Amino acid sequence: MPKASIDAILAKTRARVETLRAGAAELERRAARRPVPPAFGSAVAGKTVEVVAEVKRRSPSAGVIRADLDPVAYASAYQAGGAVAVSVLTEEAHFGGSLEDLERVTRAVSIPVLRKDFIVDELQLLEARGAGAALVLLIVRALSDADLVRLARAARGLGLATVVEAHDRRELDRALAVSPTAVGVNNRDLATFVTDLAVSEALIPLVPRGVLAVAESGIEARRDVERLAACGADLVLVGEALARSGDPEGAVRALTGVTRRPR
Repeated sequence: MPKASIDAILAKTRARVETLRAGAAELERRAARRPVPPAFGSAVAGKTVEVVAEVKRRSPSAGVIRADLDPVAYASAYQAGGAVAVSVLTEEAHFGGSLEDLERVTRAVSIPVLRKDFIVDELQLLEARGAGAALVLLIVRALSDADLVRLARAARGLGLATVVEAHDRRELDRALAVSPTAVGVNNRDLATFVTDLAVSEALIPLVPRGVLAVAESGIEARRDVERLAACGADLVLVGEALARSGDPEGAVRALTGVTRRPR
């Protein structure tokens, strides 16, 4: 699959959101009927760097990862392997995900589930809550300051935790300004797709101790988790390495147990 720019992905996302408006009332009803999901923050209380394991079929940077990935089978294996949360890609055009994947996973596991997508509108938050998600990703680079504030506030109002994603110091400052549950530091530049764990090493020490710090992208082996633990990461979000594995339970377990370091 050819690489797509974030602008192209956002344009596709906004077009899809417009198709949701006629059904907004039903989205609100579904969200209101859904039971309270498991809390995300309480899952991160131990002394080790925890793993958020991702259900991911493909991506613009990696191409096809595992086209036949069964989201329920993989999510269940991730939980058995010690993941504290599951991330589900729901963007279809570029990542091969779906809202159905999210709903199936939330019904299959007892740990919190993250809707990972390009969230630009409150309707997507209602979709997430109605599908059983416990938390959502908000990408600073994809949102204006006003939209970031609006969506973070709306997520809290729906009982959704937020992982607000940054890639540089300015984005980190913007992320912290909306009181996120967690800051996600993306080691992959969404403009160039270059991945470098040094991004986390530079930014995670700047995350206040009261905010969870999640290192995202480029994490393939235990040595990477150890490297990120050294800079103060509380969690790592791992997708491609786990989705490629024929033993997802064992692959998660191999990343767990790394001692956290104070920031």
